Amino acid sequence: MGEATAIDLCAGVGGQALGLEQAGFRIAAAVDVDVDSCATLRANRPEWQVIRGDLKEIEPVEYDCLDGADLLSCGLPRSPYTIGGKQQGTADPRDALSAALDMAAYVRPSALLLENIPGFLTSPRFAAMREAVAEAVEDLGFVATTAVLDAKDFGVSQRREHGFLVAMSGERMKRFSWPVPLATPCPTLGETLRASMGARGWPGADEWADHADQPAPTIVGGATGRGGADLGGTRSKKAWRRWDVFGGSLGNEVPGPEFRIDRDLPDKDGLVSLTVPQVALLQGFTADWRIAGRKTSTYRQISQTTPPPVAAAVGREVRKALGR
Repeated sequence: MGEATAIDLCAGVGGQALGLEQAGFRIAAAVDVDVDSCATLRANRPEWQVIRGDLKEIEPVEYDCLDGADLLSCGLPRSPYTIGGKQQGTADPRDALSAALDMAAYVRPSALLLENIPGFLTSPRFAAMREAVAEAVEDLGFVATTAVLDAKDFGVSQRREHGFLVAMSGERMKRFSWPVPLATPCPTLGETLRASMGARGWPGADEWADHADQPAPTIVGGATGRGGADLGGTRSKKAWRRWDVFGGSLGNEVPGPEFRIDRDLPDKDGLVSLTVPQVALLQGFTADWRIAGRKTSTYRQISQTTPPPVAAAVGREVRKALGR
């Protein structure tokens, strides 16, 4: 197959773009409004054309790299749609759906890929948004298909569902199929973090890893404009506590030689605190992916991304359908 190009909007920390790269796409441009996210992208992929700006205000004619691509992808910001927020959709100032569809009309890609929470595909609250997508898809001469994929089915140590929409011409769509789950089970929370938990000599690392014998809970929290670096609300914190992980904040470093789990102490003192690099591992990144910014910013970038292995699985199927 020949070279395929992709433009990734709302690129964030780069999860979707990295997965598409792994699937064989050359990233022609990555766009995001956040300063630290753009710094992350440039630090890890200096060859990518990174455009920093509000998608609603960017004039694509000013950028040669936005002048066409095989695939236009966008991981829409989740905050306007998540059940934990006000679910304002396109009325939320953080939303980028209309701007992404406008960009699709300019780029005229061979395929369109949108990602968001599963509820975006099904909730009556977002019916108007889905209608806007349907109109844009029709204008492009495409047909669309949707699916909900769970990250744990693609080698990511986390129960995390994503709603995807893929659109392309009817002829190409005949060649498209959603990726099937891997035959092997995903790594457990303990298997994924065993080495990092023991990196500073914590003697309980192996025992903790053996106990954490299932995929991690869904990584949430870190929404723009809301709170700091923690693992989500009360329900999420309770789920993490089952694996002796403190969900109230993230740590600056992994446990040292003197640390002992003690459930009789306050949770912050007696339970393990995850670090941002560990959360990145649970999102399917490799340890060498550098994330720019302070703790709250780095966690926000990681918590809101598409795990690269999931994006790669979808990207491979899109690329095959395009004949690239």
